[in-house]
Amino acid sequence: MITVVGILAFGIAGQLLANRFRVPSVVFYIAGGLFLGEAGIGVVTLETFGGAGGGGLTTMVGVSVAIIVFDGAFALRLKRVREASSASLRLVTVGAVLMFVGTAVAVHWFIGAEWPLAFLIGALLVATGPTVVTPIVNVVYLREHVSAALETEGIVNDVTAAVAAVVIFETILLQVQGIPVTAQAFGSRIGVGILTGLGVAVVVYYLQNEAFVQVEGIQAARFLTLLGAVGSYSVADFVFAEAGVVAAATAGVVLGNLDLPYRESIKEFTEDVTMLLLAFVFVSLAALVDLGAVRSLGVGGIGVLVVVMVVLRPVVALVSTVGIERFTWPERGFLAAVGPRGIIPASVATLFAVDLEGEAEQLEKEATELSGAEAAELTAEAASLDSQAQILLGTVFLVIIATDVIEAGFARQIGDLLGVTPMRTIIVGGGRVGRSLATQLENRDEFVVIVDDDEKQCRLSRGAGFRVFEGDATDQRTLEDAGVEDAKGVVAATDSDDINLLVCQTVKTKYDIERVFARVNDPENVDAFDSLGVSAVDGAQATAYALENQIERPAMAHWMNDLGDGHDIIEIEVTSDELSGKSIQEINDKIPGGCLIAEIGRGSGAHVPETDEIIEYGDHITFLGDEDAVDEAIKRFHPHD
Repeated sequence: MITVVGILAFGIAGQLLANRFRVPSVVFYIAGGLFLGEAGIGVVTLETFGGAGGGGLTTMVGVSVAIIVFDGAFALRLKRVREASSASLRLVTVGAVLMFVGTAVAVHWFIGAEWPLAFLIGALLVATGPTVVTPIVNVVYLREHVSAALETEGIVNDVTAAVAAVVIFETILLQVQGIPVTAQAFGSRIGVGILTGLGVAVVVYYLQNEAFVQVEGIQAARFLTLLGAVGSYSVADFVFAEAGVVAAATAGVVLGNLDLPYRESIKEFTEDVTMLLLAFVFVSLAALVDLGAVRSLGVGGIGVLVVVMVVLRPVVALVSTVGIERFTWPERGFLAAVGPRGIIPASVATLFAVDLEGEAEQLEKEATELSGAEAAELTAEAASLDSQAQILLGTVFLVIIATDVIEAGFARQIGDLLGVTPMRTIIVGGGRVGRSLATQLENRDEFVVIVDDDEKQCRLSRGAGFRVFEGDATDQRTLEDAGVEDAKGVVAATDSDDINLLVCQTVKTKYDIERVFARVNDPENVDAFDSLGVSAVDGAQATAYALENQIERPAMAHWMNDLGDGHDIIEIEVTSDELSGKSIQEINDKIPGGCLIAEIGRGSGAHVPETDEIIEYGDHITFLGDEDAVDEAIKRFHPHD
């Protein structure tokens, strides 16, 4: 019990430190595990989980991985996947194959492992996973298509890597079956997993909408969903080893994209459970790392690491994004530099090593009962299995530790260096006006930061899911902490005109920000804001305009007030090299059906365009129409920030 409490304490402490220093939590999990394990004080060993058979470890890791994978898949909305569909598809197909084959070749050449073991390690190290990717996207704000590509890669490759590794382990390494049935075994596991996941998702969805859940409320919905995650894993894994991972991921994706009652509450619950399990399992597995096995790889291990991190990952990133204009070169560089390995390779490699070592022990026992050549043969075979277990564990954990510490640990610094974080909009004032505006902007995928010195308003803003800096916005240090130097716009939305005016004056004169907006509470102060070149919105006048629109233009007023409810109107800057320099008639097929170009702004003027109007790079275009069509038009005409 003390050991369990110690593991949990280190895991929770790691999460708190990660939040404090904005570093992915996996870095602290690894450090805590190494301290508790044989490499440190030796409190956590394989005996902690039931000895050499590893039965306790297998059960604990299996159930935990099911919930962790389910949670990651539950959060993966298909709309987000479409943000980077081409890149995601390449990452999980061509990219996965390149990483698999390239890693296997590197392990064979640099470490001298036999091909079956090399391919097993190659399969395991394809996986990145939500356990390490999600903490990264939480601390490094990325444009939607970049984070979507990383998260989709993590979910899909986690699943396929686990299944591929089990198939290789059983069919090639242990020679349970012949090589010709490898593809069939892989397909069978995937098929069973998908069908089981779909079936469980249908049952859970039906029960979620039954009267029992409606009466019992949030708690029933939460535990029913959790049961679906564990149940889908257990049923599929009973049929085929590791098919359960596929089932959990399938159930998560399906349920995550259905209209469930209490969806947000369910999501919060699974995230909390996942955080606890992730801390426990990652610390436990890190504690079992045999640093001797890692050190025994020598220079060969460093060679494999260099190939995986410096050669293969950049090639995979380039192949997956080439020809996709939305990905800038800095974003491609970030994908190339960040591909940490997660809990799937760690857990599966540990379980495989336990199996190999257990079989080696059995052979050694049999050898003691024999003599002569037969005993020598069994002893040699046992030594070979032990050696393979050491190479497997050493290589996998070397790559996990190095990629997590370097790529995940320094992800924020890598992002800052490459400049992949989109320019932010800073809202000073976290009251009702500020939070309402922040909601509207974030619905358009803007990077919003709220600054306020009122503890209550900061708490409410954080509770609404916004990024908040608590401090006095009239102090330059507070503004700089909030990222004013990288801001594309600042909005002063407090209920004090004096504070709003001072903030506007500071950002205009000290940071030369052109897009500055202010809420004006007293109409007599509008001229003061105008003199600074600030776009001021007088509350009384804005209300009068809204009422006039309702009276004189009711249809348009209702249409504008319901933006986001199936239709939209938005102005963007043309940043597409492919479309600039061409007439509207020439690029007509690039304008999705259901929307139109209402206006083109160039310089200080704006006009309704003719069909022969030439679209220039940097023009400001206003699209009007169906929400999905407008969104697609924005992606085509404005692929870059």
